[in-house]
Amino acid sequence: MAKEKDKQEEIDETQATAEEMPVEGDQASAEREALINQLKEAEAKIVEYKDGWARSQAEFQNYKKRIERDNELMYASMKGDIIKKVLPALDDLERALQNRPADDAWASGIELIARKLQNMLDGEGLKRIEAKGMAFDPNFHEAISHEPNDEVESEHVIDVVQNGYMLGERVIRPAMVRVAQ
Repeated sequence: MAKEKDKQEEIDETQATAEEMPVEGDQASAEREALINQLKEAEAKIVEYKDGWARSQAEFQNYKKRIERDNELMYASMKGDIIKKVLPALDDLERALQNRPADDAWASGIELIARKLQNMLDGEGLKRIEAKGMAFDPNFHEAISHEPNDEVESEHVIDVVQNGYMLGERVIRPAMVRVAQ
């Protein structure tokens, strides 16, 4: 901004100097007109170059933002893909714990491992989709059966066969559910 002001003052001084030149005839007047025209052309080029530079800067900033957004999306997608590969192991551990013998030290160790794995995934932002008793939503649930049920309202989840998970706002795996008719 200060540079622009300095250049404008310099241009104004040049114009004032050109206007204050004594009239020595047609040649001096023609030279003065030529200098004024050159100055005006230079001013026009300055404005043109400044606008081009500002556009280039804006385009570059937009490019940087787009690259950052694309990188974040790619990171989230890769993270989701890796977590999706780990979920079957977590499912197996949960199934094993549902059928574990009472007061078995070995089963308690398996439970500890399952909790550690779940805590790691929670730390990465993974959330379990709550489904049991909820209204069926195809965005979050995958129905494997429709069954008559007197205890649960129609089009609500009776039971969860396989847990579903979300990573942030993205569904990594929908919950496989049984739905009441």
